[in-house]
Amino acid sequence: MLGRARGIVRSLVIYHGQPAKHRRALALYGGFLGPGDLAFDIGAHVGGRVRTWRRLGARVVAVEPQPDCLRVLRLLFGRDRGVTLVPSAVGATAGRARLGVSTATPTVSSLSPAWRESVASDRSFARVRWDRSVEVEVVTLDGLIAAHGEPAFCKIDVEGFEAEVLAGLSRPLRALSFEYLPPTHDAALAVLGRVEELGAGGYTYNYSPVETMRFASERWLDAAELRQLLERMRPLGRSGDVYARLS
Repeated sequence: MLGRARGIVRSLVIYHGQPAKHRRALALYGGFLGPGDLAFDIGAHVGGRVRTWRRLGARVVAVEPQPDCLRVLRLLFGRDRGVTLVPSAVGATAGRARLGVSTATPTVSSLSPAWRESVASDRSFARVRWDRSVEVEVVTLDGLIAAHGEPAFCKIDVEGFEAEVLAGLSRPLRALSFEYLPPTHDAALAVLGRVEELGAGGYTYNYSPVETMRFASERWLDAAELRQLLERMRPLGRSGDVYARLS
């Protein structure tokens, strides 16, 4: 229990305890969301993005399967009528799955055994241990849209399960983001390929290095230019988020 509490407190400090980052996040997401818009937070964790989006006036569907994170989300947003909490994971098909949980670093809990094996050899994950697992419900993006409406923005941060999440989506969204990790570079390019397929080449892209809440490029890029940018980022070992918006 003490280890689990430490892991959650660490996440709260990272995602809620940095006012300057929160101000940058408001500026960044203000380009995607405004009052009354709907946003999906797939992998809501402890609600850092939820907090920002609510400040912008957006309604939020926050999807999170980890029980400890859900307790925090209910504490922070359980009485907010603008936030809908969904205690599930998201995948290609609805059902059940086992989530590998890292007690000390819950932000890297994952449904993907292959992803966990891939990143375990990277030095930035040297101290990470997936020391327990829980069975969770799995829903699809199409199912979430049918239940709640189509989002103006969808954040997907699910530690190596992004391709499966997008496999459960049958239409392009106005804007979305997905995580990029240098140790799983090829997997991220496969996710990019799925986004391109969904948008029929109509998306433009940008990249924000890990939690900076700033775009790396002054202009929006096509898919080929984004691949070149990620190739330059890859040897630096810096993770981040790819942002996509329909032209």
